[in-house]
Amino acid sequence: MNRQGRGSTGPGRPSALPDHGYQPTAPVRELPDGRLLVAFHGDDDRRRVFDVSKLPLPGWHQALAAVVAERTGPGGGLRTFAAATTGWGSLSRLVKFLGALPEPPASLDQLTPAHLQAFHDHRARTTPTTALRDMGEARLLFALPALRDLVSAEVLDHLQRRLPTPRDSKPSSTAVETEPSPPGNGAKRLTTGYSDGELTRLLAALRSDAAKIRDRIRVGEDLLRRYQADPLALDGNDRDLGRVLERMAATGQVPTPPAVRPSPFCPERGQLAGHLFLTLRDLPPLMMLTAALSERNGETMKELPVRHRVLEDRAVELVIVKRRRGTRRWFETVTWEIGAPGRELHNPGGFYLLMLELTARSRQWCGSPLLWSVWRNGYAAGLGVPDDHVAPFQDSLSCASILPTAWAANRTRPLLADPQPATAGPDGISPTIPGQGLPLQVSFNRIKTSMEVRRTKRMGGHLPSAAKSNSMPVLFRNYLSGDPVITAWAEEVLGEALVDAEQAARQAHERAAKAAGGGPRVLPGPVDTAAMEESGIGPDKARQAADGELDTGWTACVDHDQHPLTREPCQVTFLDCFHCGNCLVTRDHLPRLLALLDALAQRRRELAEEVWWPRYGPAWVAIRQDILAKFTPAELQHAQADKPHDALLDLIENPWELP
Repeated sequence: MNRQGRGSTGPGRPSALPDHGYQPTAPVRELPDGRLLVAFHGDDDRRRVFDVSKLPLPGWHQALAAVVAERTGPGGGLRTFAAATTGWGSLSRLVKFLGALPEPPASLDQLTPAHLQAFHDHRARTTPTTALRDMGEARLLFALPALRDLVSAEVLDHLQRRLPTPRDSKPSSTAVETEPSPPGNGAKRLTTGYSDGELTRLLAALRSDAAKIRDRIRVGEDLLRRYQADPLALDGNDRDLGRVLERMAATGQVPTPPAVRPSPFCPERGQLAGHLFLTLRDLPPLMMLTAALSERNGETMKELPVRHRVLEDRAVELVIVKRRRGTRRWFETVTWEIGAPGRELHNPGGFYLLMLELTARSRQWCGSPLLWSVWRNGYAAGLGVPDDHVAPFQDSLSCASILPTAWAANRTRPLLADPQPATAGPDGISPTIPGQGLPLQVSFNRIKTSMEVRRTKRMGGHLPSAAKSNSMPVLFRNYLSGDPVITAWAEEVLGEALVDAEQAARQAHERAAKAAGGGPRVLPGPVDTAAMEESGIGPDKARQAADGELDTGWTACVDHDQHPLTREPCQVTFLDCFHCGNCLVTRDHLPRLLALLDALAQRRRELAEEVWWPRYGPAWVAIRQDILAKFTPAELQHAQADKPHDALLDLIENPWELP
């Protein structure tokens, strides 16, 4: 059966099965010359053969071959070329170390915890960053049946213990960098996203270079088409170039241009190849623009497939690879918008179709199922032939070096980072001249972070909606947390929200005060009856207030039996006193008011902002702006020393409303 694609199975249509009597190829093979090989075929469709016989300790070989086959097999955890190679490296280092010991363990039952501890100590001294990885891989290997039943229980217990993390270790990013740090200046590689200005300049440069590449190939294709239609209609130079392009299109070979000295490394051949083919130098801007438009990482861009579907000329559907998602969870079907004609450089679907167009001629010679196919000089690649059409990432993601920072620095108009702010001079007083702008550090990681930040801002900070290719914890931890752009935006949003909440509380206080007699009466200075009488309080009430007989929770009430709004006995809580015309505040009330502010601040840390502001905000605004502002700093400082420990805030709350 050879049914493929969507709709090939369903009720009454079972999945395709191999022919009767099919036997899968054994992953472990022993050749007549004694070599023991383990074949690997990963989920990324890459292959490798591991030669176990090249390792020391021959008594281990059969068990090692079985455990490598299981670890890299369909049910194992190493299902990509890179992962399997890394795991094989950890195993090889362990076996080679044991084989180099003065008394190596000739068989697995001779392995002791001291051997493993010596290996860990050796790796911690030489390469501490990979010591834990090597021991972790050894733990997984020895847990498999092929090794677990052949070693002692002490060895298994030793492997299961928790290993100390190096103090100077730094957490690694989840995404894989595709270029080394710039040498010479000792600068740390940036992992944060770009500022708005930097991202705008970067995208403009990427689109500019992509447009030049597109126009260059389309001009060459147009000249080839006109030459094949009517060579005599062209002038002499175009006719000669058309003849060369016709030969290139038919054979895939790029000749040495006329009047150029033949040389295996002739740069003019690369320029001539650029009329019809993409070259390795074209990849950085094209791949980075694809990553920015699709909002995916560099690894996914390298493995974009040719197979796709066009949905009603509006979108492109294809299956992409998203690594590090766990077994059998790498593949994801995405739909990218094509956009209007002429907007290919702004929509992921349209740009994907454009790349299919530009890579079509190289792909017909290399036959790769992946999108990226280019021409390269075979002599420069060490192949001994003049021309080679290759899919640079088909065998491995690291087969071709993509240097985004070098591309940014070598452009005719180099990309620069935002100028550094002026800092204090050597004397600590006079400022230095602001920086002129360093070369922009460009990487797939920073582009991915920038696009994640912009999408999160578009979603209003709602992480469930912003999480696209990662989970919410990964999105926050690896992309949003600590990014200066998202931090500044969050501070701006939070500041605006606090201002709105404070204004709403202020307006609520003003409305309540207007309805209840104009708000509290504040009497700064010494507490005496004369000042109270001048404020409109009767002699009897003034004497009682001066003696503290009218005190309530935090203030005093000059007429509890007649509320200014209802003209009836007061039924409101003590927090509503701060809006009432019967409320009286003197210097003696300051300690309790300051203690109440501390209690409100503590309650604010316990409640959500949308709960705290409606409940306590109007009273907080009244105390801060209408009461405390009328006392001197000396009075407030004196009251601060006398404030009570219990603010009595719990007395006005219903028990079921307490946080």
